[in-house]
Amino acid sequence: MLFLESPAGVGFSYSKTTSDYDKFGDKSTAKDAYVFLINWLERFPHYKTRDFYITGESYAGHYAPQLAYTILVNNKLSHQNINIKGIAVWNAWIDDVTDTKGLFDYLWTHALNSDETHELIEKYCDFSSRNESTKCANAKSWALIEKGNIDFYNIYGPQCHDTSLKNGTIGSVYDFDPCSDYYVKAYLNRPEVQLALHAQLTNWSHCRGYKWKDSPTTIIPTIKYLIDSEIKLWIYRQVQYTDARVPVTSSRYSINTLKLPILEPWSPWYAGTEIGGYMVKYKGLTFVTVRGAGHLVPSWKPVKALVLILSFLS
Repeated sequence: MLFLESPAGVGFSYSKTTSDYDKFGDKSTAKDAYVFLINWLERFPHYKTRDFYITGESYAGHYAPQLAYTILVNNKLSHQNINIKGIAVWNAWIDDVTDTKGLFDYLWTHALNSDETHELIEKYCDFSSRNESTKCANAKSWALIEKGNIDFYNIYGPQCHDTSLKNGTIGSVYDFDPCSDYYVKAYLNRPEVQLALHAQLTNWSHCRGYKWKDSPTTIIPTIKYLIDSEIKLWIYRQVQYTDARVPVTSSRYSINTLKLPILEPWSPWYAGTEIGGYMVKYKGLTFVTVRGAGHLVPSWKPVKALVLILSFLS
């Protein structure tokens, strides 16, 4: 299993050319990830014939399909061949129009917004338009204010109330600690940890705030290309409605635009004797929900996440 920090500048990754940080975008990210894979396989050639899968989360709704597309195109154009078999994306941001509409519909259907605010959004917001009206912008801003100070990534989850914490308790992998981000940041900024990881000594942070140069409004055409190429494609989404950032309504709206025939209808899947969530299998795409999970599925429901990954690979 390879974990790739991407693009350069994220986490401990870096570029020797500082001007690269001003050129970030979807295209350069896919290109650099592909170059990394080719070089890695040259370094470890005994992996070249292995089946290859890509997984990612959230904005990897762009990264994973774009990298898969880049691999398929280059497989045809060059003598390099990466044996890609499928991609799986958790809480994927796929299409700006359907995902944004799904977000605000979610806020209203889960009692985080008033009827009045939702009516204003319905009246003034045309999510397919690039020129957003002032009335739409004001309604959307008010919708985000109305929801209050909750975790947007798990609306029913606890929040961290002491951001100065540096060390967590031993705890349990089964119980998510809302302060874990702060433990991680403190840990990865310890000099001895950075030396052990063979990383450049740096100030590690979760986000760098680089400006993005290109981001297509939709990945739907790329997904269609992958489906036509018979790449196995799974899209995971939390259910029981805890992630408001990329909610289940957004996924449904996006997937429905593909108008794919259903091969196996909506039904529950199980983790042991408990319902883990629900799934529907379309021609070329499987949509799976995870009951009770927040945006970062393996953090909130590690056992269910493991069941799904093993199912995807098999």
